[in-house]
Amino acid sequence: MESGGFGDLFGDPEELQRRLAEFAEQMQGQQRLAWADNAIKLAVDMTVAAVNRVNLQGDAEAQALQIRSVIAVVFPEAVTLVREAREGLQ
Repeated sequence: MESGGFGDLFGDPEELQRRLAEFAEQMQGQQRLAWADNAIKLAVDMTVAAVNRVNLQGDAEAQALQIRSVIAVVFPEAVTLVREAREGLQ
């Protein structure tokens, strides 16, 4: 029995290398997708938490103004998170 090294055990070394590279690429894609999902979830959670912390007072118009002022502060940050998440997927 002749010992051919790892090439005999795993088949063609170039094919093995190609498959490992494909696997690594798939894993990176999954990591980018997970990061994007987490960033988008954080943006939503951040917005919801900020709105929930508002102590609404006054009539409906005053309350709407209070909510809009909170959204005006939080929304740009949420948009930045989502934009970066989308760029990470490209």
